[in-house]
Amino acid sequence: MNKVYKFFLACIVGIFLLLGLKSILIGGKETTGANTFYLYNWGDYIDPELLDKFEQETGFNVVMETFDSNEAMITKIKQESTDFDICIPSEYAVEMMRDQGLIEKLDHSKIKGLSNIDERFLDREYDPGNEYSIPYLWGTFGILYNTKKYQEADFDSWKNLWDPKFKGEILSFDGARETLGIGLLANNLSLNTEDPAKLREVRDELIGLMGNVKAILADEIRMYMALEEANVGITFSGDASNAIESNDNLSYVIPKEGSNIWFDNMVIPKTSKNKEAAYAFINFMLEPENAAQNADYIWYATPNKKAMDLIDPEARCDKTLYPDDEIINKLEVFKALDKESTILYNDLFLDLKISPQAE
Repeated sequence: MNKVYKFFLACIVGIFLLLGLKSILIGGKETTGANTFYLYNWGDYIDPELLDKFEQETGFNVVMETFDSNEAMITKIKQESTDFDICIPSEYAVEMMRDQGLIEKLDHSKIKGLSNIDERFLDREYDPGNEYSIPYLWGTFGILYNTKKYQEADFDSWKNLWDPKFKGEILSFDGARETLGIGLLANNLSLNTEDPAKLREVRDELIGLMGNVKAILADEIRMYMALEEANVGITFSGDASNAIESNDNLSYVIPKEGSNIWFDNMVIPKTSKNKEAAYAFINFMLEPENAAQNADYIWYATPNKKAMDLIDPEARCDKTLYPDDEIINKLEVFKALDKESTILYNDLFLDLKISPQAE
């Protein structure tokens, strides 16, 4: 499928989601019973053709519902009113769900193809031994910019974003951890800092940065950057790569202090009533051919090393999607925060959202 077309199709899908379309039911099929598989996923985060293929190969009918944040997903799982068999949380959310008893410990004897996953992405700190999760996709967090106006050197450091030349130029990501993370990185602090005094100092510094921020957005950043409605976007590598595919004037960089490396993962909620289907789906997505097809559709990075030979060659050579080890070694995973720190991050982020921004 043409990548530009996919980009704008994703935008259209997002509009429908905002209008209340929260689930995708595989047309007209039975949605109850032992042959039904319930998937809880991010929006537009799997190739629909793969769902058809999974149904044909396994006989399970797929029902997929989507969420737009880890927190919303966890809240729904906690309600125990759903029977999701697989959900796709990010790394820190895996940690939270494990500690809250919301997900199953995996039976590795039922998993085929785990060896296909790149060893760099297994046994990570958020899930030692992959006892609860299997990597699905991964990426980084950095700066997307328009090369007609700026050069890579302009973003050598996160500190550069405070430069007055960026006034009204920056689209900043709508996330507490990511936004506070900019200030933490600029001060060479860990992305998992929980010291209240240091976090408040970072908040105070970031209020100065807000004067350069044109808007605080989420997935829309890639669209506005592709349309050149802004010249700087702080966003995720997958969205950056999608925007670059639509506009050759864009480029992506990770400043010298490093950044966040994120992982979305497959887990089995405790409320699952069809674990046979859950393991079948995990094994299906671990197959290199399916992992490659999914990565090509979404245009995000696959952790499946055997799929690398099958993905689009353009993606394989894309340093935005697949940075060198030198950069990866400077990246940090978000860890789950305690309740008090989570509240503090959210409160400080709210302070930033209501602070004056560039007009």
